[in-house]
This record gives sequence, C-alpha cells and structure tokens, in this order.
Amino acid sequence: MTRAIGIDPGTVSFDVCGLENGQVFLDTTLPSPEFAANPQALIDLLRAAQPVDLIAAPSGYGLPLVPIERFGDRERFLFTLVDERERGRIPVLGGMGKMIPLMKASRLPLLFLPGVIHLPTVPEHRKANKIDMGTTDKLCCVALGIYDQARYYNIPYRETSFIFAEVGGAYTAVMAVDKGKVVDGLGGTVGGPGYYSLGSMDGELAYLLGGFHKELLFTGGAAYIAGRPELSPEQFADLAEQDAQARIAWEALLEGVVKSVAAELVVVPAPREILISGRLCRTEKIRQELVRRLSRFGFPVRRVRGLANVAKEAAQGAALLADGLAGGPLAELVEVMEIRGASGTVLDHLYIRDSVALKQKYLGE
Repeated sequence: MTRAIGIDPGTVSFDVCGLENGQVFLDTTLPSPEFAANPQALIDLLRAAQPVDLIAAPSGYGLPLVPIERFGDRERFLFTLVDERERGRIPVLGGMGKMIPLMKASRLPLLFLPGVIHLPTVPEHRKANKIDMGTTDKLCCVALGIYDQARYYNIPYRETSFIFAEVGGAYTAVMAVDKGKVVDGLGGTVGGPGYYSLGSMDGELAYLLGGFHKELLFTGGAAYIAGRPELSPEQFADLAEQDAQARIAWEALLEGVVKSVAAELVVVPAPREILISGRLCRTEKIRQELVRRLSRFGFPVRRVRGLANVAKEAAQGAALLADGLAGGPLAELVEVMEIRGASGTVLDHLYIRDSVALKQKYLGE
C-alpha cells in the first residue's frame, strides 16, 4: 500500500492532498498568509499524516526530482527565482524560504518536482529563451488533467490529448498535451493576463522600468486593470456587468485565455478536448463565459474533475505524481509523462547576449 502527499504552494492558499493506494485520505487547505507567518504549521500537518512513502514538496519553478537532502543554496534560488535581498518582499516566498530548514530537520520523504521546461517531452526549440513554460503547480494540474481524461473517456494515458487552461487565483497558464505527454506551455508570466499578474510583459515596458522587484509580477492583471485589486473573482464578475473599467479587465482576462489556447492549437491542432481548471473557474460567471468562448474552436470544453473536495487541482496532481514516483497505482502516469527524465535548470535555454553572465551570477557556471 502506497501513501503519498502533494502540496500546492498557491498565491492565495497552500493546499495539501494525500492518497493512500490511490484514494484520498488527506484533503485540506491553509491560507498562504497563515503559512507565511508560521511555516511550521505545514510541517506539523505532514508529520501528523505519517507514515508516508513520498511527499511532493512545494516546488515553485521546479527542480528535476531533487530530494530534500540535496537541496542547497543553488536549489533555493532556482525554485523561487528570487534574490536573497528580495525574499522578504513577498510573504509566501519568504515563508517558503523559512520552510526549507524545517523540512530538512523533519526528515520527511520530501521530493521537489520539475516544471514544464525540465521535461524531455518538450522540444528544445520551444524552450529557447524561456523560463516559465508552466511552474510545477501548473504541471501538476496537467497531470490531473491526463488522469481525468483517461478516466472520462476510458482510454489509456498514452491516448490523452488536450489543451489545458489553468486560470488560477493570481496567474493563468496554458499547456498542450499530446499522447499523454506535455509538449508545450505558456506559463503565468508568458501568456495573457491573470487575475493578479500582468502575464507577459512588453519588452519596451521592461526596458523603461529599468529593473524591477519580483513583486511587480504579481500586479497588472485583471483585478488591477479594473482598479480594484481587493475584489474577489466573484465580485469582479458582478462588477464587470455594470462598470466600464471592470469590463475592460474582463475582456483582457478572458480574451487572453482564448489567445493562449489558440496559440497552443498550433502545437496540438486536433486535441480531444480543451480542459479548464483553477480558482477563477470556480466562479460560475467566469467559467460559463470561458466555456462559451473556447467552444468556438470546435472541441469539447469542460472543467477538470478532481479527486478531492477541498485541495485545489495542483495539490491533487502533485499527489498523483508522488504516488506514481513512489511506485503506487499511478506509476504508469509518471512513466507516460516521462517525469523521471526531467533534467537541467530553468536558465539552460537562454540565448540573449547576457545569458552567460546570468548563469555565472546565479548558478556559478
């Protein structure tokens, strides 16, 4: 019998999902501000769930199957992409930094999972000058999508094919799956705007900013376009029906998702369906409008069905991968996705003039 746990370090909440022989035994959430203030709470939760064969650790931008014992300063930078001087500016990232010593001291069987760019299934030319093709949590959402589609259509993992739009509480990412393998992705800082994040940044804007703090990437999205970043997605959807500025934000958000899906249809032109997930898809008005707009492509559109009732899709997918990596019932899912073939770093595919200097600065290469 295999017991595995997946963790989703979300901007809004930390979600935890545990599987025992493929069945849910742990399903809970912890507000991210609460985690940032007390990272020990997560360690205590994991200890209480023992015995566990494997735990998918909060992995940020991803590490290629690095166990907690091998986690050092280099890995600490690579999984957050935050300089030492900035770690205190973003509470959840600061909390994750504080958690590392606690995880090491716990001696729990923690493993850091890869992001999309680490996978051998993504062709090299699509990785050129990319860093964010989908963070680990977004990849975990796709793992849940593969699992779900296989069950929904009663087909092998190797026959799954879809475009996946993960419309989260802060970022939006869109990824492509062909024959059960992730073959491309537009991460939350690459595609259209998310609810909080501006998505891709105009190069000229980046130039004019002359350098900026990491926290800027958590701004500029739909809530900021509406001029009301304090609004919940539900309040935003209601406001967009009566307020002109909120309507502009509404169009930017939804059209951005559709554009990204259209781009991924170049890579997988005939998917079995388009899958959606994420915090915003729990808001009925947003979900319905996404389904309506995405249905224009002529493929079925549906929200991913989860295993758990509380933990978000990313935590569920992380649990599936942890189970498979531990040799449990989901081992075939891990094999088809070629998760064990993950390698490299998020800085390996840069070709800009200063790429060598960047690698020297951050990787010591």
